[in-house]
Amino acid sequence: MNRRQVLRRIGVASIGMAMLKLHEALAAGRFGKGAGVVRVRGDVRINGRPAQVDQLIRTGDRIETGKASETVYVVGRDAFLQRESTQVSFPEGDGEFLIRTLRVVTGRILSVFDKGDKRLEIPHATIGIRGTGGYVWAEGGTTYFCLCYGVADIEPDLAPEQGVTIETQHHDSPFWITPGHPEGILRRAPVIDHSDAELTLLENLVGRWPPFYIGSGDGIIGGGY
Repeated sequence: MNRRQVLRRIGVASIGMAMLKLHEALAAGRFGKGAGVVRVRGDVRINGRPAQVDQLIRTGDRIETGKASETVYVVGRDAFLQRESTQVSFPEGDGEFLIRTLRVVTGRILSVFDKGDKRLEIPHATIGIRGTGGYVWAEGGTTYFCLCYGVADIEPDLAPEQGVTIETQHHDSPFWITPGHPEGILRRAPVIDHSDAELTLLENLVGRWPPFYIGSGDGIIGGGY
């Protein structure tokens, strides 16, 4: 099995499990019900301690998932699906529960953000966002970023002059961000490892619908490295 097939299989399995549990959360009445941890599967830690459902996440907190683990949580009016072997933190905010910055150290996370200026600090780049949905996969020397919808300013750390501003409606411009790559630090990428259904459910957790929603079926978005 090649790398593309492996990644696709991992993505499909992860999406399937996340979808089931998110549907359960919504069925239990979590639609738009405010902040806190919605889902814990496996080894999930907040500031080094085991996470609990309904636990609040505050500015300054660090969230880590182990192997075969994941978590879904809401911070203010933003919602996140954090996959296995991922470490993120929220170093800055406007108050205790209104985050301003998401820092992705390693791993995979799907995020939906309310209106207003926010910042993603990811390996190899800083991304300014305004009311968006986005997916980050940081692994090794390459980071993947898909702006699922909204507006983002992508500024590579080592080559800010190569920065771009993108606006998308529906996964229009995913990028690989790889310092030193012969084709440039920013390269166009396929859409991988996240789905419209996941975005819809995350938006539902904060009482919204994604802008692309038309009530049609939700399929897994495929692709690979």
